[in-house]
Amino acid sequence: MSKLKNPKYLTIAAMLTAIAVILGFFKISITSFIEIRFASLPIAISGAFMGPVVGGIVGGLADVLGYIVKPTGPFFPGFTLTTILTGVIYGICLKPDEDGNIKLKRIIIGQLIVTLVINTLLNTVWLAVLYGKAFEVMIFSRLFKELIMLPINIIILYAVLKPAKKAIRFAIPKTEQ
Repeated sequence: MSKLKNPKYLTIAAMLTAIAVILGFFKISITSFIEIRFASLPIAISGAFMGPVVGGIVGGLADVLGYIVKPTGPFFPGFTLTTILTGVIYGICLKPDEDGNIKLKRIIIGQLIVTLVINTLLNTVWLAVLYGKAFEVMIFSRLFKELIMLPINIIILYAVLKPAKKAIRFAIPKTEQ
């Protein structure tokens, strides 16, 4: 949280929140319950390079602001909670090493936790509560989609984190980190 007292970190967190909101507008709908989204990338970047608290804040703000800007259904706080948890999980799992690099193993572990616990389990619970559908019916189709998306998300996250590290190092020199 103390990182947000630094105007440079605060600016980067705000920009990543805005990017997450904008990317939230772009989705690929497969069914009414299965959607492929890209808004978690800036949340992962904020968690990785600014820590789990900032990752959670960026995730929560992105969810609420995205709903305010362009609501796509009823507001449900469970989805805000899962977005916060996504930022926290990425912040814990994607912690860079001494050189500022994030190992592929950490990306795989982080994405696996987010995929199984957040995207598959929690979001399916929220959808079942929100729409009154049977959890058991939805879980298998969502699990199938998430398992297909898992390697794709790992590759995308790995590809995005490298240039993000350079951009953040450019914006905030090591002496200020």
